[in-house]
Amino acid sequence: MDESAVIGQRVQRLRTERGLTQRQLADPAYTASYISTLESGKVRPSETALRFLAERLGTTYEELTTGRPARLGTELRLALTDARHLLATGTLGEAAARFRELLAEADELDLTSERVEALTGLGECALESGELTAAREHFEEAERTLAAAGEPLPRRVRALRGRAVTHLLAGELRYACYVLETAIDELNAQGLHDPDALVLLYASSIGPYMDMGAHARAAQAAELALALAPRVSDPALVAGMHRSVARTLLAEGRIAEADASLAKAQDLYQHLQTRTELAHCHWMRGYVHAQNSDLEGAERELRTAREMLAARSAALYTAQVEVELADVLRRQGRREEAVDLLSRLLEFGTDLGDGRGAVHAAGAHRLLGLIAEGDGANERAEEHYVMALALLERTGAAGDLADLCRLLGDLLRRTGRTEAALDAYRTGLGHRAAPGTTTLGPAPTPPPFRDSW
Repeated sequence: MDESAVIGQRVQRLRTERGLTQRQLADPAYTASYISTLESGKVRPSETALRFLAERLGTTYEELTTGRPARLGTELRLALTDARHLLATGTLGEAAARFRELLAEADELDLTSERVEALTGLGECALESGELTAAREHFEEAERTLAAAGEPLPRRVRALRGRAVTHLLAGELRYACYVLETAIDELNAQGLHDPDALVLLYASSIGPYMDMGAHARAAQAAELALALAPRVSDPALVAGMHRSVARTLLAEGRIAEADASLAKAQDLYQHLQTRTELAHCHWMRGYVHAQNSDLEGAERELRTAREMLAARSAALYTAQVEVELADVLRRQGRREEAVDLLSRLLEFGTDLGDGRGAVHAAGAHRLLGLIAEGDGANERAEEHYVMALALLERTGAAGDLADLCRLLGDLLRRTGRTEAALDAYRTGLGHRAAPGTTTLGPAPTPPPFRDSW
């Protein structure tokens, strides 16, 4: 049965259920004969006609054209907002299970936007829990779905950013930069200066820039993201309010109003996710302060970043910030505080795993080695350096490996083990010369800042 016949039968059924004649349904815009022709499936009604008939029949355009009650879509959007709230509050297992259920419902109802939201949610759950292959598959599927639906680039940025982060955490730093920078350039070239999209992309690029040693470019990305941040609003309490209001409106049958509240809540929860990325900007600012020997400013920014990340239960990133913070404390002469922070980090870090946790643990061992060396405990320092080296060799973090080999080589040389020191230096040079670890192409073009955004 073709679409016109199906819609015609649906109009006839709804008209009969409401006790309307064809003339009563048609007035004042159409004729009874037009309704008769439409119901017999002999004419394909226009969108204008369908919207008129939907209003006369007390239903929605969506239900009239698809046969799917509007309430089902609204209920699904409400459930997706609840699942995003679970993700935002750190209950990843529950959130992932809920997103899987909702993906199946979206597929059954053939709702594209809701399908993408479920896929992206699953990707974010997998990303934070360290399941990189699964995360990448979810993000790629979300991108394919949006592209097939003809959605513009700003709509695809969340999924695209998620895919880039999976490459970053897998050690594919240059490719992660390429994905993010290409998206930034495309947005600016097309005049799509979307603040939310740009903040997400700029802030997400800081991690790979830092790991590649491109500190100036990371600082530039951080400043651009922070400059755009005032145009991004993300109060979590307002999102919770809209979510609660939507539930009440839905119970009262006020579906359109519930949808409006849900749209606001979903938007705000997406911004809540962006807070993780803005924390990277504070982290980068802390790094810049530390490089300029403004240790007080560095500590302030790093503690802010740690609080923001810990509130999101972003354990991997929180651990890395704590390593930076411990280094600042060490340089301030607060060695006991630094050792305490690093020891607690290592105690927790034994469960991080998946390579990325090894990088954090190695950084902690490196600092503990420096502190031990400063105390004259060379044997203990060597133990920490060797443990850090063993951890890093499984990650492919070439720059960190080279730096650590230099520290170990210097220690071995000072203690009279020249041949062992040379071996350490050679190892470091080999890692530093690894392809793709020292160069980047031109930086992406910054967006024009306009008050009209």
